[in-house]
Amino acid sequence: MKKNEFKRGMIDSIPIALGYFAVSFSLGITMRNIGMTTFQGFLMSILNNASAGEYAGIACIASNAMYLETAFIIFITNVRYLLMSFSLNQKIDPKAPFYHRLLISFDITDELFGLGINYQGYIEPVYMYGAYILPITGWSTGTAVGILAGNILPQILVNAFSVALYGMFIAIVIPAGKKDKHVMWAIIVSALSSYILSLFTFISTSTRIIILTIVISSIFAYFFKDEEEHHE
Repeated sequence: MKKNEFKRGMIDSIPIALGYFAVSFSLGITMRNIGMTTFQGFLMSILNNASAGEYAGIACIASNAMYLETAFIIFITNVRYLLMSFSLNQKIDPKAPFYHRLLISFDITDELFGLGINYQGYIEPVYMYGAYILPITGWSTGTAVGILAGNILPQILVNAFSVALYGMFIAIVIPAGKKDKHVMWAIIVSALSSYILSLFTFISTSTRIIILTIVISSIFAYFFKDEEEHHE
């Protein structure tokens, strides 16, 4: 039974793994551009399977941010996974040992959370373990291959692949903006505010991310809280 669930998890995660490989390839190109080695990129990706969070970390490294500043930025970028963890925790059998919850929490991404939350009944931990193997492998190896390719490919192709990472972010935020006008306004305000702050060269990229994330998210959460509660 457990063997079948493990295999089922692997099969269900194949599309996710393929997508992760493609996205992390572009991430590897970005790592190569700031001087990271193949091993460094591979290790970073296998321990931090989160596109936005990892890119934020790379931006901090590129701008020589302090360790505390880097940790805070990555925490803010990945804080939504705390909420996903709370939700997914309810899907695990209450009798399951704590170490299963701890291991499952290691790789809760948007897509893998979707697999878990749609699982019928209580989640079999082995299902999530099977679902994790291919995406983690695709993400980390894709990063390593991207760095290697960046050292071999012509500079014009390296620049082209670097742009692909921004395409990934557009693919994430635009659909959400179409569904909710408040999200779209948050995207527009964030883009304009980021551009304005970039004119102040004494503010580092990492500090700018912290300021914008806290201020803009707080403002939109406060002003549209009542409307969302009424809708619920």
